[in-house]
Amino acid sequence: MYQSLQEKTEAKPVGEEFWNVSDFARRYRLAKSEENRLLTLFGTTASPRDLLLSARRAELFS
Repeated sequence: MYQSLQEKTEAKPVGEEFWNVSDFARRYRLAKSEENRLLTLFGTTASPRDLLLSARRAELFS
């Protein structure tokens, strides 16, 4: 039990998780042009915070 608790606390510090930009775009139903923009900004991976703050979605209602 001690080992598993230690592994959980040392596994990943908060904020060091990275997402694949293409998976993020698919999950949030972003347009291909927006996916390409995010790939240009961040490369293939980025933090969830950066992706969520930078993504733009097309308006559903005008």
